[in-house]
Amino acid sequence: MTHFNIASWRAWAPGLDADEDCQAWLQAPRRLADNGEQPDVSFLPAMQRRRLSRLARMLFHVAWPIAETQGPLPLVFVSRHGETPRTLNILADLAHNEPLSPTQFSLSVHNAIIGLWSILRADGSEMCALAGDADGLEQGLLEAASLLGDGAPAVLLVIAEETPPALYAPFIDDVPFSYAVALLLTPGNDWQLSLQPGRGPRPEWPHALELARALHSGQRELQHHCKNRHWSWSCNKA
Repeated sequence: MTHFNIASWRAWAPGLDADEDCQAWLQAPRRLADNGEQPDVSFLPAMQRRRLSRLARMLFHVAWPIAETQGPLPLVFVSRHGETPRTLNILADLAHNEPLSPTQFSLSVHNAIIGLWSILRADGSEMCALAGDADGLEQGLLEAASLLGDGAPAVLLVIAEETPPALYAPFIDDVPFSYAVALLLTPGNDWQLSLQPGRGPRPEWPHALELARALHSGQRELQHHCKNRHWSWSCNKA
């Protein structure tokens, strides 16, 4: 059993830049058209924005407003598929015997985004990038909870996925559209997460979006299944 508080949170998906648009989707979710909309990161200098992929912009968009009110802040970044579009471009260059860009390669690795975050935030806190299964939210939560247990006063947990390129669409069925969710976790007992063996129905939406809906509506319990893992979320906050 893992206990924690969720001090604040933010979410983004295509067409949901405004808070009221995001709230409307959380109340009545639907599949969104993903036309490559870029999240707003105008709070960063233009030269710094140029290096950010769309996935990186998604993380910065949801996480920066939370982090800017904090001091040094450990970060756990979770993405099952990571920089798939950038990696596919590199593979295409290889297939056509084109020279590879060292910059593109260095930014395609799974922990590149947290490296950029650390540099732009000038934050040397402990950070990690995870590639979990469909329950990456829960895997990341356990990692964040371990940092809280080691004495961190707060941990930023971000889950982000980008719509896969068309070539990969037949093989990736867990990203209905691009999305990002950031959670600021602190020690406490408002929430608890437990794990038991057991199979069950797949959630209608990715786990992170299901949690965002629960936080928005005040729902106090969630049941998430992934393969033979049954995750139970419950809120004890009065």
